[in-house]
Amino acid sequence: MALGANLELFGLLVEHLLLTGLPAAAAALLAARAGLRSVPLLLAAALAGSGGVAILCFWLFYLDPTVGQTGSFFFVFGSALTLAGCVRAGIDRDVLRGLATPFALWALASAFVVFLGFLHGGTEQPLLMADSRFSSGLPNDNEIPSFFADYFYLHGHSGTPPLFGDWLSSDRPPLQIGYVLSQRPFGWDLHGLHYEVLGVIVQQLWVLGMWALLCAARLRPRTRGLAALAAIVSDIAILHGFYVWPKLIAAAFLLAALALVVSEDWPRRRRQPLAGALFAGLCGLAMLAHGSSAFFALPLVALALWGRPSWPWLGAAVAVGALLLGSWSAYQHYADPPGNRLVKWQLGGSPAIDDRGTLETIVDSYREAGVSGTLENKRVNLEAQARLFELEGAVRASVDLIGEGHLGKALEPVRGMRFYGLLPFLGLLLLGPLAMPIARLRGSPRGPDWRFALFALGFSAVACLVWILLIFGGTEAAAIIHQGSLALPLLAVCACVAAACAVDLRFGVCLVLVNVAVVLLLYVPALTPPAGTTYSPLTGLLAAAALAGIGFFTLRPAEPEAPSPTNTLRGRDGETCP
Repeated sequence: MALGANLELFGLLVEHLLLTGLPAAAAALLAARAGLRSVPLLLAAALAGSGGVAILCFWLFYLDPTVGQTGSFFFVFGSALTLAGCVRAGIDRDVLRGLATPFALWALASAFVVFLGFLHGGTEQPLLMADSRFSSGLPNDNEIPSFFADYFYLHGHSGTPPLFGDWLSSDRPPLQIGYVLSQRPFGWDLHGLHYEVLGVIVQQLWVLGMWALLCAARLRPRTRGLAALAAIVSDIAILHGFYVWPKLIAAAFLLAALALVVSEDWPRRRRQPLAGALFAGLCGLAMLAHGSSAFFALPLVALALWGRPSWPWLGAAVAVGALLLGSWSAYQHYADPPGNRLVKWQLGGSPAIDDRGTLETIVDSYREAGVSGTLENKRVNLEAQARLFELEGAVRASVDLIGEGHLGKALEPVRGMRFYGLLPFLGLLLLGPLAMPIARLRGSPRGPDWRFALFALGFSAVACLVWILLIFGGTEAAAIIHQGSLALPLLAVCACVAAACAVDLRFGVCLVLVNVAVVLLLYVPALTPPAGTTYSPLTGLLAAAALAGIGFFTLRPAEPEAPSPTNTLRGRDGETCP
């Protein structure tokens, strides 16, 4: 790839990082100016601000394209002025330091995925490259948000959007469309490079959500950095980050919402209405990113309710959730009905397009399967988590391809196993949980890493069980990674790393570094690159520089921990709120 193409990539990366980061940073610093010092809460506020601006831009463009463009400029320049005002008024340096690391990791993770993705060229046909760079046979789902964003940008609510293939505009939630619309007025292209780079950056917002969770769990700094490194350099972050369907966006909000619940300050926050609004806002934005978020959100909401939050908390949460999801439900019902295709597919196992309602489809499918068929479907769902029965075949296929001289394609069977199955995806990291019983028998002391590992493993198991039971199963809708919430495998990575570090920190360091090396070995080579593309040494250097930056922020010597936040926000009337 030529120098000019790399410079263009770098310029687009900087542009969309700024446009995406300004509303998030402004929301975080506004919360800091209001008195918050808790990094998890500030990051949750940042994500809520970012997602809130995106969904509002969607509705503004739907109202009228001119209004939408005006709103886009207003939000960007308003965020910049807000940031300048907060900095001028003074922000605690400890707060700024606490926010600097996760925002830097988000930017570096975005750069790493962008440059690794285009390591074999392809900037002239970016969406085609995204389809084939890290996996073969992927559909063109990554183009759906771009297609409908084009329509709303030009036409607003006038008329019904055309079909994308056989997909209605109401079949997929609109949050990624909102992100595209919010930044399109600042410059765009016809071949999709702006969209691809923006998509990668927005997908990598999960880094902020995960960092909020790791901080809320009070992990040791070294453990926190290792968990972040293992997740950033993982199949999920690389493949789903470059193939820009909106599943990773949803994970960002779910992980941030979980951070609120696991925080040591949760007993007080669950009595405060603004905390309820923030929690519901994060869950609602996750659902507006992708409907499969429900498989993770249901146990998450149950966990939040288990703590018996106050009635004002519940009232605020219900109001915010109804506003976010009710508006989209109204669009599905009245503007472009019926908008229930994905629900019928995942919960009813019926991809066919017909006039049946959601409940009718689910009842018909389970009646047709019967008791024995339903039990078999759930057994297949459970078995899909391991897919270890495919290990021998995958290894044999790889060996055969190496013997035929197809070194790149030889990695495809292994990538396929890790793409579909949760346990193959975790791979070597499973040694962490497996070592915990041995360490316990030897009298290994408990600590925050140990407690978080147990909690995260338990919550992951419950979320996985909910997913296995709710998704229909069979050949059409199975419990495979990309048909669920990507928050689950990311949380499982954190659980495994925390377990390894709880057993022995040196063991955790070695395990994560070896796993990172394995992932890089799997995903640096190109499988079936488009014709006319070739490896670019300069792009490789840029990807390596981003990876080095990630290593610096995650593996650097730990600084002394800040004192646990105990402050609350107080309004002018003196009432306490989060």
